Amino acid sequence: MTRLRLIAPSGYPHDRDAMTRGVARLRAAGCTVDGLDVLDRLEHRYAGGDAERVADLNALAIHPSLPDIALAIRGGYGATRLLEHIHYGALRERLADAATLLVGHSDFTAIQMALYAKSGLVTFGGPMLGADFGAPDLNPLMWEHFWRAVSAPEASASWATATTTELDVHGPLWGGNLAVLCSLIGTPYFPRIDGGILFVEDVGEPPFRIERLLYQLHLAGVLDRQRALVLGHFTHCRPHAYDNGYDIDAAFEQISRVAHLPVVRGLPFGHEPDKFTLPFGVPARLQVANGQASLRFSGHPHLSAAVSRPDPGKLPQIP
Repeated sequence: MTRLRLIAPSGYPHDRDAMTRGVARLRAAGCTVDGLDVLDRLEHRYAGGDAERVADLNALAIHPSLPDIALAIRGGYGATRLLEHIHYGALRERLADAATLLVGHSDFTAIQMALYAKSGLVTFGGPMLGADFGAPDLNPLMWEHFWRAVSAPEASASWATATTTELDVHGPLWGGNLAVLCSLIGTPYFPRIDGGILFVEDVGEPPFRIERLLYQLHLAGVLDRQRALVLGHFTHCRPHAYDNGYDIDAAFEQISRVAHLPVVRGLPFGHEPDKFTLPFGVPARLQVANGQASLRFSGHPHLSAAVSRPDPGKLPQIP
């Protein structure tokens, strides 16, 4: 069976019912779930002190039995405080050839960026315990795509897009939460990726702030080095009264004009129930034609064939 270990690099589990549901669903699907102690940690807004939270990650370098999946319980804030204390060399030696998958999104983007920049480790932007596996109603797309993506050396994701320009590009797939990603520009934890396919999402930021973040990537030369920018969910990114109708579409159109790279919209990724699971740092192909976009990626770590895993097409039932 699939062995999951919970990690909590960011916020504390404020919705315990969601965490309980997430654990129950994963167990009902045939997984073992360890590391439940992280659900009881609390220090200010964090799931424990910095030393406790970074130990969740560093322990993967020395634990005698690696889990199949290390799953973040939630995002929020706190991962940035850990970056200087992660044992990058030890994690690279232990995990580079191991089939242990690190999964999360939102604030977890900081961990993904740092691990790739300092260790070359491929992680996954994907569901987390509380918001996704523990949602009141389990999302079928999220559940099915997660298990398919982590179970094979090649996977794909397709969605309807309003982008009308036809496109066919290859490059490293990378990205995550836009605000977290931009917060690392100019630090050793921001990887230099050339010719990439960059995907971004965000939550709770008004349109002018989204534009400002995208401009930061543009002015820093990051967008100039990419082959495409893929836009995921921008949840609760509403204009203010002062904005006079300037909305998220206007922000995206402005960046499309100044950045001179293809912008593809509609990717199911971010702070919404519909969510693909996407590896960070592997070769990918992005195609757009006739209102449809598709990503194909390969070379990511995946579950061993010997590991029994849940049926992607069958949602687990809990009382």
